[in-house]
Order: sequence, then C-alpha cells, then structure tokens
Amino acid sequence: MKNWGLLFFALLLLQNQGILFQQVEAEDGFVKTKGVQFILNGIPYYANGFNAYWLTYMASDPSQRNLVSSAFQQASKNGLTIARTWAFNDAGYRALQNSPGSYNEQTFQYVEWARSQGQQSINSEDDFYTNSVVKGYYKNHIKTVLTRRNSLTGVAYKDEPTIMAWELMNEPRCTSDPSGKTIQAWITEMASYLKSIDGNHLLEAGLEGFYGESKQQTNPKDFQVGTDFIANNQIPGIDFATVHSYPDQWLTGSSYEDQVSFLSSWVNDHIQDAQNILHKPVLFAEFGRSLKESGYTTSQRDQIFNTVYSAIYSSARGGGAAVGGLFWQLLAEGMDSFQDGYGVVLSESSSTVSIIAEESHRLIKIRKMYARLRNIEKWKRARDIRRAQWWSGNKVNDTGN
Repeated sequence: MKNWGLLFFALLLLQNQGILFQQVEAEDGFVKTKGVQFILNGIPYYANGFNAYWLTYMASDPSQRNLVSSAFQQASKNGLTIARTWAFNDAGYRALQNSPGSYNEQTFQYVEWARSQGQQSINSEDDFYTNSVVKGYYKNHIKTVLTRRNSLTGVAYKDEPTIMAWELMNEPRCTSDPSGKTIQAWITEMASYLKSIDGNHLLEAGLEGFYGESKQQTNPKDFQVGTDFIANNQIPGIDFATVHSYPDQWLTGSSYEDQVSFLSSWVNDHIQDAQNILHKPVLFAEFGRSLKESGYTTSQRDQIFNTVYSAIYSSARGGGAAVGGLFWQLLAEGMDSFQDGYGVVLSESSSTVSIIAEESHRLIKIRKMYARLRNIEKWKRARDIRRAQWWSGNKVNDTGN
C-alpha cells in the first residue's frame, strides 16, 4: 500500500447555502492569517468542514450534479463552512485515494509520464520529489489550475475568493529519505513557485502531522516517513499546518481505549506546537473512524469526533492555534459505492450529525463574539473622531468670539 497523495487539493469556502464556486460578494475578501488565527474581513475565522474528494467528478456529470447540491445544502444546514476536494483529475476519473491511506497506483501518472519520456534515472516513486522533468510536470499543473478561469464567474482561480487555500499534496511521504530533507526541499521549491503566481490564497503542504527525528516518539509506533511537522511547516511559503488523525489505522491491534488516548495526545501536542513553535494556525484536515472496524459502534465514532472537536474548541475560544476540523468524509444519499467506512450522510439524522452541528454552532459563536468586539472598537473610534471634531469646532468658535 503506497501512501502517495492526491496532487493539489483545494479548500472551498461555502457561502449562502454552500453553492459550489459561488461568487463571493464584493465586500468579502480572501482568508488570511494573523499570528495563529485565520482572518476573514478583519475577523478571526474558524472552519468546521468536511472532505469530499468526489465533488468535481460529480459536478462534471449533469445527471449526478444533484448529489453535489444535496451535499452542500445539508452541509450548510449543519453549519459547515469549508469543503476540501480534488483540484486535479489526471488521466480521467479513478479514485486515487480509495480510503484514507489507500491509493490506486494506476492514477499516479507523473513518474510514469517521465519514464515514458526516457527518464531512465527514475528508480522509484520517491524520485517524484527530485527529478527535474517530473517537477516540471507538476509546476505546469500548478500553473494551469491557478490560471484557469471559472466557467461560471469568469474569474481566474488565483483570483477566486471562494477558494480558501491550496494544498500541495495529500499526505506526502518519502520513505527513502527519513531525514526529511528531500520533502523539505520539494515543499520549499513548490511553495515558492505557487506563491509567485498566486499571492491571494493561503497554502499548506498536506502533511499528516508526523514528526521528524527530534520528536519521533510522538508518532504512532515511531512512524518515520520522511516528513517533519515542525520543519516542513516552518517553510515561509506555508501559511498554516495540517494534521490527519487515524488511530484506527495507525494503531491496529491496540484497544479502542488506547486509540482514543493516543488521539487526545496527538491532537493536543500539535495544537501546542503550532501555538508555541510554528506560530501558525493548525487545521485538523482529516479524522474519523471506520464502521468496518471490528466492534464498531456509532458511539465510538462520536467519541472520536468529540475528542477532536473539544480540543479545537478549547483552543479556539482562548485565541489559540486550532482553527477548525474537516471530517473524512461527507457523502450524499445514494452514494453507497463511495462508502469507504468513514462516510457520513448528514441527511441521516444520527448522534454524529448532532455533534458536527454543535461544533459548527460553537465556532460560529466565537466568530460572532469577535465581530461584536470589532464593531465596538469601530464605534469607539467613530465616537472619538466625533468628539475631536466637536472640540475642534468649539475652539474655533471661542477664538472667533
């Protein structure tokens, strides 16, 4: 099983009932970062959202487009504001990530394309990160996506406020270089290239959150996959960090209780490191529990969601680095063939759906609090200006007398 990632993900803002690629109103701007927070229109922004890699595939088929609309309507109803989806479709539709951590090798085209061009120096898929021809293919893909114009709005993607952020790769790994230097150099190069074309959007690397040698003991079973949560996210072009959380996959053979205990430590360790070392926001971009696990119950999934959501909310309400979570994955009714064990159908009322909606409500309340504070500050500034103008006018009158 290869852990190659989906090349180039997009995070979309859902506005007014969550219509895909809806044009944002003129007063709405791009999401930025300030310290450890996301900022939208001058106010801290928190993202409760979902993964739906299938959106672009379904949206391209008129007979299936209703599934996209249905999913967004249900998402909006439950307060979800961010969707993470494919920003590529190499060689036609094939599900590269059939389930978290499981990939279809036939869809990984870049290395094969380079081999077909006579690049005999390519020995393994890890050469993706170092081979100049392969990197050229990838840069061409970046440029094509960023400069493509939205067919509905006429706006180039690099200028489209509905897109919140870009992700370089889902779950990059380079096991041939556990030091992390290879991926560090690749992220540095690609982040710089992307930012040279698109200065509007945020960028993240797509990391799972595994640490390098300095903190390897934090990883599940001492995983070492050629990435480093600290060093990789300290690259200047990377605006915020991401973490994935799958204790049911990483700690196979461990008890459910041990998996939950690991998850709690995993989430909180990353929040603290983002806060105190990276000084950047951290988004928990994938988490869930598979119904295919032995002994699975809905209450187990609920506890996984609550563990992640509680840590995010606790950090957010204190102005900390955790800015949101995206569960894996959202499905619409009638998408049974896409069910990988982690799928959540929001229209099927369940305790998990209630937990998702409650987290949305809590994060929205925090944003509203900041909005009120901002309005108070605006009112105070306006009051002070009016007072100054009044005093200035009275002084002129006194002088005239």
